[in-house]
Amino acid sequence: MLSTTDFRRGLKIELEGVPYEIVEFQHYKPGKGGAIVRTKLKNVLNGRVVERTFRSGEKVDKPDLVAQDMQFLYHEGTDLVFMDMSSYEQVHVPGDTLAEKGGYLLDGMEIQALLYNGQIIDLNLPASLVYEVVATEPGVQGDRVGNATKPATLNTGLTVQVPLFVNEGEQIKVDTRTGAYISRA
Repeated sequence: MLSTTDFRRGLKIELEGVPYEIVEFQHYKPGKGGAIVRTKLKNVLNGRVVERTFRSGEKVDKPDLVAQDMQFLYHEGTDLVFMDMSSYEQVHVPGDTLAEKGGYLLDGMEIQALLYNGQIIDLNLPASLVYEVVATEPGVQGDRVGNATKPATLNTGLTVQVPLFVNEGEQIKVDTRTGAYISRA
């Protein structure tokens, strides 16, 4: 069991048999009465966001999530194909299940997957990864002033905003939590 004092962004809880991830939370103390916690919760199974208010100190269940080492093999249409590292069994996951996280996966990458009732619902990616820029407008001499950006397509097909001086073929480091450019690799 988890208490409202344990709430933090990214924490996974279970309400009425459904796993949720805390997107936002705020402790609020009205003039009289007990404190409350206002939250925005994202349904892990379908991605819907709901708002819910809890009394301070209220208990919620912990979802039955299992972390398992997997290897991302390849994209098959819109599906993502993973291999269980212990049993070598292949698992097909619909691309919309993992939303934007699927765009950060490189073929052969080993990651930790979160399973709920035997289905992959989330991935624990490293905070930053290195990708190759495969398509972007060429940089022009003098394009180094300010924080102007341009779109760049990475070798995974994901598009991120990069500074004007980044060119095709360069390796860049990307923050997988926000999708932001960090630096050249």
